[in-house]
Amino acid sequence: MTAPENLPTTAGELRAAGYLPRSVKSEIRENLLALLSSGGDPWPGIVGFDRTVLPQLERALLAGHDVVLLGERGQGKTRLLRTLIGLLDEWTPVIAGAELGEHPLEPISPAGRRLAAELGDDLPVAWRHRSERYAEKLATPDTSVGDLIGDVDPVKVAEGRSLGDPETIHFGLVPRAHRGIVAVNEMPDLAERIQVALLNVMEERDIQVRGYTLRLPLDVLLVATANPEDYTNRGRIITPLKDRFGAEIRTHYPLDVEAEVNLVRQEAELVAEVGDPLIEVLARFVRQLRESPAIDQRSGVSARFAVAAAETVAAAALRRSAITGESPAVARPVDLESVPAVLRGKLEFESGEEGREQEHLTHLMRRAFSETARERLGGMNLRPLAGAVGDGNLVTTGERVPGKDVLSALPELPILHEVAERLGVAPTEPPTRIAAAVEFALEALFLARQVAKDTDDGMAVYGS
Repeated sequence: MTAPENLPTTAGELRAAGYLPRSVKSEIRENLLALLSSGGDPWPGIVGFDRTVLPQLERALLAGHDVVLLGERGQGKTRLLRTLIGLLDEWTPVIAGAELGEHPLEPISPAGRRLAAELGDDLPVAWRHRSERYAEKLATPDTSVGDLIGDVDPVKVAEGRSLGDPETIHFGLVPRAHRGIVAVNEMPDLAERIQVALLNVMEERDIQVRGYTLRLPLDVLLVATANPEDYTNRGRIITPLKDRFGAEIRTHYPLDVEAEVNLVRQEAELVAEVGDPLIEVLARFVRQLRESPAIDQRSGVSARFAVAAAETVAAAALRRSAITGESPAVARPVDLESVPAVLRGKLEFESGEEGREQEHLTHLMRRAFSETARERLGGMNLRPLAGAVGDGNLVTTGERVPGKDVLSALPELPILHEVAERLGVAPTEPPTRIAAAVEFALEALFLARQVAKDTDDGMAVYGS
């Protein structure tokens, strides 16, 4: 990305233009206040946190606090941290060619200060985009102090510098993020001795390498994520480091079905049409899983599960479309059967549930479907449809049954059009979409025990 051409190119021009240094926390505070005042959205793409997590995070940032986001897997912690980039200035001046992102009017490294003293107002200025001012590290047990803070560079020593020379240091991720944001994912996974190395960075804003201290007034916002389970299973954030974070904010899964549906719609990459009723079924299914005593809730049920479920249903519809030759590919309730089998491995079951996983998931899927059907079709008189399939009009569905065959097995009934319209499908739309709506009502009747359904070789039959 290329900076605009009219920006200052030397320290003298920068000073004349009024680009005075300010801390990254002040920069974030001012930009956040400007967005809140103008009614802008500081958190694009973040769903379900509007009244809980986001107000807390905004207060923490306005206070200038380093932040830990604490929550189960798949709650959008990393996604939220990455949106912090949007609170930085789009372009910021740095010393051209410098190892650290130092402000030309406020260098902090020995090399930067020497260069500024030599060149004065002619010190060359480069412009760094805000996307380059965000550094992210996944904490792993093999992460070293050198990775985060820095280490002595043997090449520089071999060039003739002494070990005590500050310019022999090869800087790690944190110093290189000077005047930016450092995000550490899964902080408890860092070995305790590595966490200790961050203490001075957070409190004194300097770094220590190989027994000597290099005073660098680092300017960083340090943010981290952690899973509550990690505090007992894999590690913990050591108390002195935890104390230095100004805010610990708990995240959560979507609090209602609407937020879950919106999240799936936003994140899922669907290869076929999946109507809102089926997306709602999947959202309710995931919420059932989060409340089920058979699922290990300590590890949680990620929001990515609902997204993967929607993508799986869309893939099943696309496969069926290829087999039957119908177009467009539209998901029907029969495609929901692919979810438990394909995604079972993404869940952690409690001990004692071995062998019953499929049965449990199928049961919860049916409960989710019934709840959605009551919401979507509540108040409708489906007796004519139940009577039609109860009078010998068997309706067969499955991965090899086109939508038009589902419709042709039923007599022309006004209720079919009413169901389609209630589910958002106009009578003029293709048979595949109308069939998806009609099959939704048939499945609702089946689950209400009003019609029979038998399964044989992947085929399902509604009728008696």
